[in-house]
Amino acid sequence: MLGVIEHRKRIGSKIPHMKVTTGTVVDGKVLVEGEALPEGSTVTVLLREDEEAFELTPEEEAELLASIADIESGRSISGDELLERLRRFG
Repeated sequence: MLGVIEHRKRIGSKIPHMKVTTGTVVDGKVLVEGEALPEGSTVTVLLREDEEAFELTPEEEAELLASIADIESGRSISGDELLERLRRFG
């Protein structure tokens, strides 16, 4: 399975909006699951290597799954807000 990130128009030094979806390679082409991407979209494909795994403690896994659930339910912040918060830490 592949992770595909759709990039949208970049304005200045802002981080563009991104959309995460998954897909599968069939006959050398990536077939994206769910809604179709707009024609002409630029995408970045991250290939998950089966041999390249990482291990998490049960606590780390629970935290990761909770974070994913937050993002999927819309409880997240924009890239601009993240950068602003990071600037405050100097």
